[in-house]
Amino acid sequence: MSFFIRSGARGSSAQKRKLNGHFSKTSITQSTSKQLKKSRKSKKPELEDNESIASTDEELAEENLGNKIHSETEEEEETAQEKRLRLAKKYLEEIEAEEKDRAEFEEGAVARRLREEYLEEKGRLRKYVAVNYVGHKELITLRCKEHKSSITCICLSSDGNILYSGSKDGSLIKWSIKEKIKLKALRGNRGKTKPGMKSIRCLAISTDGKFLVVGDAGCKDIKVLSGDTFDHIKNLQGHRGPVSGLVFRKNTHTLYSASDDRSVKVWNLDDMAYVESLFGHQSAITSIDALSRERAITSGGFDGSIRIWKIVEESQLIFNAHNVGNSIDIVKLINEENFISGGDDGQLCVWGCLKKKPLCSIPEAHGKDETNGQPMWISSIATLLNTDLVASGSRNGVIKLWQCSENLRSLNSLFEVKLTGFINALTFTPDGNHLIAGVGNQHKSGSWWQIPEAKNAIVIIPLVHKQMKIMLNTID
Repeated sequence: MSFFIRSGARGSSAQKRKLNGHFSKTSITQSTSKQLKKSRKSKKPELEDNESIASTDEELAEENLGNKIHSETEEEEETAQEKRLRLAKKYLEEIEAEEKDRAEFEEGAVARRLREEYLEEKGRLRKYVAVNYVGHKELITLRCKEHKSSITCICLSSDGNILYSGSKDGSLIKWSIKEKIKLKALRGNRGKTKPGMKSIRCLAISTDGKFLVVGDAGCKDIKVLSGDTFDHIKNLQGHRGPVSGLVFRKNTHTLYSASDDRSVKVWNLDDMAYVESLFGHQSAITSIDALSRERAITSGGFDGSIRIWKIVEESQLIFNAHNVGNSIDIVKLINEENFISGGDDGQLCVWGCLKKKPLCSIPEAHGKDETNGQPMWISSIATLLNTDLVASGSRNGVIKLWQCSENLRSLNSLFEVKLTGFINALTFTPDGNHLIAGVGNQHKSGSWWQIPEAKNAIVIIPLVHKQMKIMLNTID
């Protein structure tokens, strides 16, 4: 049974769908060529060999057009092959150059990286690094005057050098992680004379950094901005409720969006076009994530489900989770085959795509609230992709780092980082050397709690590896 709604008469076109929303020109050319052949067959029968006839201008033009289309088709096929070969050589050269730039260039580094990328795409890449993490160094706090309310969301560029943060007051900030400074800022709505975004709920940056997309609680549109300059490019319209989650498919301009209207939508930002809608959740969607495959994963809040949307197959996998009556607020992919979830019941769950029940669960992962005896609400989760390292944050300001066991059947606590405020967002840098937290004096989803002493800020947590600790001890 299909849960998808297609836009337009996509199935009736001669075009065939390709990756990232592009379409094949060859099918159009072949279709035109077939029409020309058909029109020739419908003309008068051929004359005998000894007869001669003068071709009309129309017939000559038609024949020339057919020959031209045929030759262009051959040229296109040949050019495409040459282009693939050229791009493959260029990619290998880039990988080799990147590997040589590192401190040590080992023999076979390029082949090893290509193998890792292949395994990552297939969802079989596993790196066991969590055991090396033993603590953290002095915390680095980034604050600015624009973020007057709680930080609600953060997103990191693919190289880990640029961070974007959004706030409840509608302000948007671009940070340099290396220099620890603010690079650019957009203020939120300050009245009729100074309009702006009302309250930012979610952010996403494309892999190449070209597009930054923003979900604003004050409207139902997705705002597309330039990742470099913050220039407004377009508003994507179609959701019937505020947008609650945004994510780009890796290395593409395909965008997946989730909303309070219980739908997921697919967009092609190369054409700034809507592609299709996905339905199935019975409650407002609370988060969304995706990697390289043409699929997205969502948490359905109070409907108690997590869903994997298989875009190409037009189907979905449903995972019923946590406790009845509680909300699943966050879901994050560990790799292409496994993911982790958390919510207001304080439970952390690790999942596999092939099983409907969690592989392991940690009830009350952040303990209980001493005032009311309720489990501490898990407000954020981060994963170091394709590894066994996971982090979770709660409303009591505690960030916990966890190690997933080799078979993902257990979560082992490594150490804690204690801050003041709500841990509304978490992300690892790609190299695993830093964990970045978005902290606020209120929960990102509401204002029913408030911690007056908390500061609205970005906190960079430098993580210490065993190797780093040994090196520092040697220096001492």
